[in-house]
Amino acid sequence: MKKPLVLALAGLITLTVFAAGTAAKWNYDSGHQKVAFSVSHMTISDCEGYFKDVQASITAPGNDFTNAVAEMTIKANSVNTDNEKRDEHLRSADFFDVEKYPNITFKSTSFTKGKVAGQWVIVGNLTMHGVTKPVSLAAVAKTGTNPFSKKETAGFKVLGKINRKDFNLGSSTPDAIVGSSVNLAINAEFIKE
Repeated sequence: MKKPLVLALAGLITLTVFAAGTAAKWNYDSGHQKVAFSVSHMTISDCEGYFKDVQASITAPGNDFTNAVAEMTIKANSVNTDNEKRDEHLRSADFFDVEKYPNITFKSTSFTKGKVAGQWVIVGNLTMHGVTKPVSLAAVAKTGTNPFSKKETAGFKVLGKINRKDFNLGSSTPDAIVGSSVNLAINAEFIKE
């Protein structure tokens, strides 16, 4: 009676070790990335910007990114719109309030295949300005071997949209000046460990 139980436990341990061994960690390549955004300005044009200080990783449990966990931390004070006066205003308590909320974070809760090969839907929790909200992002990913480093590399193009007012950003700024809808565009490369 004990032998089947021992065999079952041994099999479970082997399966667990095998599953853990197949997980892949992908590290963010800070030299090949841009976390950008755009927002309507006075309803007549778009203002664009990006963040200079970003860290991220992806942990994939299998051979592709199905059920992967993506994590990203952005230093809010690294916002750059190529206008220092505007950047200082964005860093102030009117918007990001970087003294009180230095980090913007994202952690995925699901990472699923889209309808077309290479497409992914990434859902997760975005925390910004002390507020956490679920967001859904559309991604396209390609993988290949870097000819110089010989390491497997994944490139992601990610698009999404959030409402700045959901995060209490610029609450006193009317939509006629700064639109409430913010478009996100992320281009990033990850290197497999």
